[in-house]
Amino acid sequence: MTIGSYVPAWAARRPDGLAVAAGPDRVSYAELEHRARRCAAGLLHLGVRAGDRMVLWSGKRASTVAAMQAALRVGAAYVPVSTANPPARVWQIARDCAAALVVADPDCAERARRDPSPPTTRLVDIEVLACPAPAPGPQPHLPAADDPAYLLYTSGSTGAPKGVCLSHRNATAFVEWAGDLLAVAPTDRLANHAPFNFDLSVFDLYAAFRGGASVHLVPPEAAYAPVQLARFIREEGITIWYSVPSVLALMIREGLLDGAPPPALRACVFAGEVMPIRHVHQLRAAWPGVRLLNWYGPTETNVCTSYEVGDADAGRTRPLPIGRPASGDRVWIEPLPAEDGQGAPVDVVAGLAPGAAGRNGDDTVGEILVSGPTVMLGYWGRPPHRGPYRTGDLGRIAPDGNLEYVGRRDDMAKVRGNRIEPAEIEAVLVAHPRVAAAAVVVLGTGIAARLHAVLVPAGDRPPGLLEVKRWCAQHLPTYMIVDSVQPAEKLPLTANGKTDRAALVAALEGGGP
Repeated sequence: MTIGSYVPAWAARRPDGLAVAAGPDRVSYAELEHRARRCAAGLLHLGVRAGDRMVLWSGKRASTVAAMQAALRVGAAYVPVSTANPPARVWQIARDCAAALVVADPDCAERARRDPSPPTTRLVDIEVLACPAPAPGPQPHLPAADDPAYLLYTSGSTGAPKGVCLSHRNATAFVEWAGDLLAVAPTDRLANHAPFNFDLSVFDLYAAFRGGASVHLVPPEAAYAPVQLARFIREEGITIWYSVPSVLALMIREGLLDGAPPPALRACVFAGEVMPIRHVHQLRAAWPGVRLLNWYGPTETNVCTSYEVGDADAGRTRPLPIGRPASGDRVWIEPLPAEDGQGAPVDVVAGLAPGAAGRNGDDTVGEILVSGPTVMLGYWGRPPHRGPYRTGDLGRIAPDGNLEYVGRRDDMAKVRGNRIEPAEIEAVLVAHPRVAAAAVVVLGTGIAARLHAVLVPAGDRPPGLLEVKRWCAQHLPTYMIVDSVQPAEKLPLTANGKTDRAALVAALEGGGP
C-alpha cells in the first residue's frame, strides 16, 4: 500500500462514505476520487510527470486535499505551503525544489497577481486545474516505496528553508502503525487542526483515509480560538483529536473542558512540545474515558516514540515520558561526552529497541537518535540521508525503560559552569499551580549569564521571584534555579503552535516581551 492508494480503495468499497468535511463542503470518497482524477488529468495536461514536484499554496479546502491526491496519482511529490507565506517565499521554495508548477487557491493566486515580486515558476489556480477528465481518467502511477511522496519545508527562521523529503515508505510506516494503535475505522471522525505543511496533518489525513473514516478540517480562524475549537469537537462529533499541547492548554485555561466530556471523543493525542503535567491531570479528570497519548518525533522522522497515559500516572509530578519506539523504528540515546576533564567518559548507549544493550534509570543524558522506516530520504537538494538521524534532542532512560525528553541540544547552555537544559526548568515551573505556561532563556554571556523565566499566570498573577526560587529549590539542583522572572499574558508562538524562542529572546533583549 502507498498513501495514494487509500482513497481509491475506499471509493470502491464505500463510495458514499464521508471523506473530507471543510465547513459546508462535505465530500464523499467517490467525490474525492472524482476530483482527484480531474486534477490529475489537469496536471498531466500541464506536463507534470512522475518524479516532479508540485508546490501547493492553498488553505484548508477539500480541493486542496484533492490536489494532494492528484499529485500522488501521477507520481509527483506535493509540497504544501501555508497561505501565511508571502509570494516571494513561495517562489523561493519552488526554486529550491525545482517545482514543475505552483498550484494556488483563488485567494493566494490573487495575492500573487498583486505582488511585485515576479513569479519564477508557473502558477496555476486550483479551480482551473480541475479540468474535465476523460473517463475513467488517467491510470494511477504505481510508485516505488522509496519514491518521494511529499516535501515539508522547515520554518527557515534561522536561514533558508529546508525541504524534508518523505517517501511513501516513510509515510505508510507511520500511518499504518498509528491507524492500528488507535483502531481507526469508518465510524471515526478525525479532526485536522494542524496546517498541511506541518507533519501532524499526515496522521489526520492518511490515518482517516486508510481506515475509511472522515477528516474534518479546522478552519484557520478557529485554530487558536478555544471557544470555537471546543464547539467544533462537539458539533462535528470528533472521535480522535490530534494537536500540539498549547491548543489543549487554551481550552483548559478557558474552562471549556468543564462539564460533560464530548460524547463521541475516544482518543486525544498531543505532540510537538512538552505537555505540562498539570494539564495532563486536568485532561484525565475532564475526559476520564478518553485515551490520552503523548507522541514524539521531529519532522525528519515523524512519530518515532509513543506513550499512553495510564493509571500509574495519576500522581505523577514529572513530565510524561515520550515512551517507547513507534512505527517500526529503533530509538536510542548517545550519551554526551565528558568535558573539561570532569567525570569519566560515558560509553553506554541506552538502547530502547527490543534486546538492545544499555542500562535504564542511571540518569545519563544523551542525544536521541532514530533509525528505521520513518527516517526521511534527506533534505531536498542535499545528499541522501544515511544512517541514524540525530534529532538534536536530549533524553534519558527512566527506570521503567521509557524515554524521557530533557531538552534541545542547541538550547543547552553553560551557566555558572554547569550544563543547563531550559526545558527541564520549564517543566518544573509549569507544575506550579499558579503558572499556566513558562519559557526559560539564558540572557547574557560568561559570568553575567543568568536564567530568566517568562511566566504566563494560571490566575490573576504568577508567583513572584522568591516563591519561584523556593519552588525550583524543591525540584532542581541549585545551579538550575532561575535568577529572574517576568510575567506575560502569553508566549509568542510559531505558525505551528510551538513557543517561538527566537522571538522571545529578541523581545527580551529589546525590553519586552
